[in-house]
Amino acid sequence: MKVIVNIQLKEGVLDPQGKAVHHALSALSFKEVDDVRIGKQIIMQVDETDKEKTIARVSEMCEELLANTVIENYEIEIA
Repeated sequence: MKVIVNIQLKEGVLDPQGKAVHHALSALSFKEVDDVRIGKQIIMQVDETDKEKTIARVSEMCEELLANTVIENYEIEIA
C-alpha cells in the first residue's frame, strides 16, 4: 500500500526557509505571493492491506520519528 505523509510546521512556528523563499520570489518579481511555508513529504510503500491498520501504524511512525509533533503537524494519505 502506498502511503503519503505530509508534514508542515504548525501555525505560529517561525519558518525561516519559507521566509527566504518568499523573499527570493519577491526579488524575482513574483509579487502576488503573500506567504510561503516549507514542508516535507514522505512516500512509503507499506506491506499491509488493511487501510485502518496502515494509518494507525504510520501514525505511530510519525509520532515516534517522522514528525516533531511539538512544532509540526502531519497528514496521512493512502494513495
